[in-house]
Amino acid sequence: MSPMTFSIMMSSLSTGTIITMTSHHWLMAWIGLEINTLAIIPIISMQHNPRSTEAATKYFLTQAAASSLILFSSLVNAWQTGMWDITQLSSPQSCILLTIALSMKLGLAPLHFWLPEVVQGSTMFSALIIMTWQKLAPMSLIYLTSNSLSTTTLLIMGLLSTTIGGWAGLNQTQTRKIMAYSSIAHLGWMATIASIMTNILVMNLIIYLLLTMAMFYSLIVTKSKTIQDTSTAWTNSPHLMILTMLTLLSLGGLPPLTGFIPKWLILEQLTTQNLIVLAFFMAMTALLSLFFYLRLTYTTTLTLSPNTMQTKFKWRFKPNIMTTPMSSTLTTAIFLFPLMPTLLL
Repeated sequence: MSPMTFSIMMSSLSTGTIITMTSHHWLMAWIGLEINTLAIIPIISMQHNPRSTEAATKYFLTQAAASSLILFSSLVNAWQTGMWDITQLSSPQSCILLTIALSMKLGLAPLHFWLPEVVQGSTMFSALIIMTWQKLAPMSLIYLTSNSLSTTTLLIMGLLSTTIGGWAGLNQTQTRKIMAYSSIAHLGWMATIASIMTNILVMNLIIYLLLTMAMFYSLIVTKSKTIQDTSTAWTNSPHLMILTMLTLLSLGGLPPLTGFIPKWLILEQLTTQNLIVLAFFMAMTALLSLFFYLRLTYTTTLTLSPNTMQTKFKWRFKPNIMTTPMSSTLTTAIFLFPLMPTLLL
């Protein structure tokens, strides 16, 4: 892909998300989502191999179905109430349809099957965009319509997502698929709190974006596509592997790292709302995700020399990407916990 085409696609991607986030009319929000979808497809398929083409096709079909459901729910609401305003969603049928459509767009269980396959078929950079920037537009719609969405449906999907995201990630050896199931689990936590307290939802989304970006930057710099690759990644940069280990533990939600903040606040809010059984099962499913984070931690940092390894070492090439975003995201992904009282104000 030429630099001119790539810059046009990236600007269209940004424009579509911004249109959706700033719109008050359902038709404008739908147009923004369509621009966003059409801009990401050439980026996914720019490798010109069957795997990336298949990933782009799956992404297009899923997102087109979700966008049509969003448009249909807004049409039903306009037919019954005469309102096209995003915040004036009052029809029960429209609320359930919109909840299902946004869940499909995000990749919440049980509508999550497209996400691991699409992420595995694309490059690391495309996977980073799919799991970070592409979540902003649907999450902004969830934020705007949080009072209208079906709370029961969101809670069930949230618990299913954390369970499936943790359980399915246990059997993976590809780092992109592990990050995809990690994304599903984190989205489950966000879906659970979406209709209860939107402030925690926004903070959880920001922390999730920071953690995912930090982890993907580490994987891109070390060129680690499988768990076996991470076992020799320390030869590129031992210091980076220590920070990667802390980022993985932060993704697992261990205190006193940044990833502990949203889990703590969500569990506290669920117990305040007298949803103690749900909070218990959410905490249990977090242990499933923590297991494969610890497995990655073991291969990245705890198998250092002088242990005997049956794998070849890598050449130390100079990184061809900017390391400034990586250093800033790694720092915030690990050491943001002391700022929690400020974040809650």
